[in-house]
Amino acid sequence: MKGGVGGDVAAAPAGPPPSPSLEWKFSQVFGERTAGEEVQEVDIISAIEFDKTGDHLATGDRGGRVVLFERTDTKEHVGSRRELERVDYPVSRHPEFRYKTEFQSHEPEFDYLKSLEIEEKINKIRWCQTANGALFLLSTNDKTIKYWKIQEKKVKKISEMNIDSSKAAGNGSVASSSVCSSPKQCLANGGYGDKVYSSLGNDLSFPPGGIPSLRLPVTSNEASLVARCRRVYAHAHDYHINSISNNSDGETFISADDLRINLWNLEISNQSFNIVDVKPTNMEDLTEVITSAEFHPTHCNMLAYSSSKGSVRLIDLRQSALCDSHSKLFEEQEAPGSRSFFTEIIASISDIKFAKNGRYILSRDYMTLKLWDINMDSGPVSTFQVHEYLRPKLCDLYENDSIFDKFECCLSGDGMRVATGSYSNLFRVFGCPPGSTEAITLEASKNPMRRQVQTPSRPSRSLSSSITRVVRRGADSAGVDANGNSFDFTTKLLHLAWHPTENSIACAAANSLYMYYA
Repeated sequence: MKGGVGGDVAAAPAGPPPSPSLEWKFSQVFGERTAGEEVQEVDIISAIEFDKTGDHLATGDRGGRVVLFERTDTKEHVGSRRELERVDYPVSRHPEFRYKTEFQSHEPEFDYLKSLEIEEKINKIRWCQTANGALFLLSTNDKTIKYWKIQEKKVKKISEMNIDSSKAAGNGSVASSSVCSSPKQCLANGGYGDKVYSSLGNDLSFPPGGIPSLRLPVTSNEASLVARCRRVYAHAHDYHINSISNNSDGETFISADDLRINLWNLEISNQSFNIVDVKPTNMEDLTEVITSAEFHPTHCNMLAYSSSKGSVRLIDLRQSALCDSHSKLFEEQEAPGSRSFFTEIIASISDIKFAKNGRYILSRDYMTLKLWDINMDSGPVSTFQVHEYLRPKLCDLYENDSIFDKFECCLSGDGMRVATGSYSNLFRVFGCPPGSTEAITLEASKNPMRRQVQTPSRPSRSLSSSITRVVRRGADSAGVDANGNSFDFTTKLLHLAWHPTENSIACAAANSLYMYYA
């Protein structure tokens, strides 16, 4: 059940009527915790990514492991063509996944030159193009990117013996009791010899007629998934890697840290090209850092990166080898008199994503989601309020460092909806088309709708810098959100991903992977 037809979103006021809000249902959970179970730090999920087909899902955790899941509902329910033609109504299925395999991607390291420990935590996972039935993906921790190949290998294993063990025991007794009447030593070929061969042993003799049956192992071919690291891209970043992104050309990818973006060829691991460098000559002059970067989904020469000042820059690799000068800058001017101590902190963009058609960029800062049209740099086409109710609590959030939490965002495959995470293991889904009032709050649990917003705040829309702030009632009491529910800053839903072709969302709550469909 899709929420609308594909195409451009929020492009013009006069469009088709907005589709009704989706009704989200629980689908699956992997790694569900029992009541009172303590979560191990290494098991907390730190990255989620669907592949382009949506048939595979990968998660990374703080322990450096990558876990793969594969879709099962498409394989099990595919009937003959005649059966499919007989069905005159669409089959309402939702994606179902099962555990496929896991492997240790990164290990903890120590940088002896800088006396720094390098965590094994997986920061990002990106799927690469498949080839010859094998899966390929990139995974990275703070310093090192690895290129993995996951393939089924046929392994010969002993499954059984060719004869029954009881019969084999009988044969063995016959063989051992059959002793030649001649005092001379019997040989295997029926002859005799005075010489005793060490290979046969002194107590082994064969009957004149030979052994009626030999007990031999029977092997069977079993498919075993093997993950092999094909390449390691290391020693190219002085600062922590926050993003990796594949290019649509299938040959190159980028990696970004706080101050630089490097361009790699998948086949060459010992060199990369620095294409963006925002490091000032004097580090005291540093005013902003790179927070996220992503390639355009179809134009191999274009990429976007976000900064801690709340801006998104679009660069064109055809302009120059070093792309310090951007081709387009997307930023929203702050309203006069609204500046405070927290303004720059909450303006920092934690994640950006291109829409599937490449026309729009979705950005997530601490308070809002913003949707940008790459053809219009005067301001966002939509602004979705996510954490407005936390505005009175910014001092507390700063004290406990929650204000620096980095929430991810995602778009549906048809571009009609966007989603992002929040506290208390909640995530929010918004409708993008003009006139849409869809704003749903869901909880990462088996009952996702129990924390539903009763009076959702519609995102403010503006093409100028004067975005109307929507302050919701009920946010003044400590520890209570807009719905009157208590919020918990220790349980946060940072990572989520939208299925590329269907309305299905995978999200991580600590060490548990929850999946929902609509």
